Amino acid sequence: MIKEKRLKKIQEYVLKNESASLDELVDVFQVSKNTIRRDVQELVESGEFKKVYGGIAVMKKELESFQDRKVQNLTGKQKIGELAASFIEDGDIIFIDSGTTTVETFEHIKEKRLTVLTNNLEFIFHATNYQNINIISTGGILERETNSFSNYNNLDIIKLYNINKAFMASTGISISNGVTNSSPYETLLKRTIVEKSNQVFLLVDHKKFDKYGLMTYCQLKDLHYVITDELPPKTYQEYFNEHNTPIVCPSRADKKF
Repeated sequence: MIKEKRLKKIQEYVLKNESASLDELVDVFQVSKNTIRRDVQELVESGEFKKVYGGIAVMKKELESFQDRKVQNLTGKQKIGELAASFIEDGDIIFIDSGTTTVETFEHIKEKRLTVLTNNLEFIFHATNYQNINIISTGGILERETNSFSNYNNLDIIKLYNINKAFMASTGISISNGVTNSSPYETLLKRTIVEKSNQVFLLVDHKKFDKYGLMTYCQLKDLHYVITDELPPKTYQEYFNEHNTPIVCPSRADKKF
C-alpha cells in the first residue's frame, strides 16, 4: 500500500475508534513498527491527532454550543439559507449538513416535494410535520455540541444514495486548508457526502473566510457553488473565478448561473 493511501486509512481507522495503539496499527496495516511510528508522527504534526502512551488518539476540540452559534450573524445566515433554497427543486434528492446556517434553508423549501438525507437534528425536527419531505437520517451518535448525528459504521449504506445536491457547512475555509470543520466525528461523513454528490454547495458566512477548523473534509476545488452573505476577499474571488465556481451572495442574487 502506498504511503498516501496508508496514511488516509490510518486516519480513518483512528477517527472511527478514537484511539489506537502502535501494536494495533501494525497488526491492522501489516507494516513495521518503525513505519507506523513515522506515519503516526506525520498525523500528529497535522494537528488533528495527539500522541498518547503507546499510540495515537483524536485531538478533541471544545465547540461552542449549537444554541450559542445559532444566534451569531443570524440575518446573514437567513440570507444564505434563502439563496441556497433557490437551487432546490421539486423531486430533488439532497443532503442537508449539520450546522446553524444549513438549517435556514428549511423555511424556503418546506412546501417542496423532496427527499432529504441529513444528520441535522434541528432540520429533522422542523420537517417532522411535512409529509411532502421524505427524511432519511444518517443515524449514529448524537453530538450535542452540533445537534447532529455522527456515524462511522454505516458509511457504505450512505454511499448507496444518489444525491443530486449537497448543502454543506464549515467552521472555516481557506485556500491552503480547504473546507474544514471542528468535529472530527463528522469528518468521514462529510467527505463521503462530497464524494457522492453531483453538486456541492458550501454555505458559509463572510466571517469564515481565512479561518480553519481542526480537520479538512474537502478542497475548494471540490465545490460547485459557494453561497455567502457578503463577497469574500479578492483572493477568494480570483480563486473561484479561475476554477469556474460561482459565488452566490445577496449582491449577486439576480445573476443567473
